[in-house]
Amino acid sequence: MRAYELMVIFDGDLDESTVQGGINRIHAQVEEAGGLTASTDKWGQRRFAYEIDHKSVGFYVVLEVLAEPGALDRLENALRLADEVVRHKLIRLPDKEAARRGLIGGAAPAEAGA
Repeated sequence: MRAYELMVIFDGDLDESTVQGGINRIHAQVEEAGGLTASTDKWGQRRFAYEIDHKSVGFYVVLEVLAEPGALDRLENALRLADEVVRHKLIRLPDKEAARRGLIGGAAPAEAGA
């Protein structure tokens, strides 16, 4: 399995329950693809540096996901089509960074400054 980081920016006009529903759908799609969501970090509402689709505020969520290569293609397509998602970005974490975060390799996260 490979480690990925997924950042999703939901429309800032949505209420908390709608955003949570979107997060739950992402979790379900990851599990359906045979993956595992290691962590979910809600950053809350943040102001954009510039307007995106005439919006100036978005609700940021960052997820750490473990999945096989290509397994998250359907999820990315669904996020691209979702009306409540302003932007998303899925990146593969380098193995060294994934091991440092404790996502792969079974090693404990490295000490800060080491």
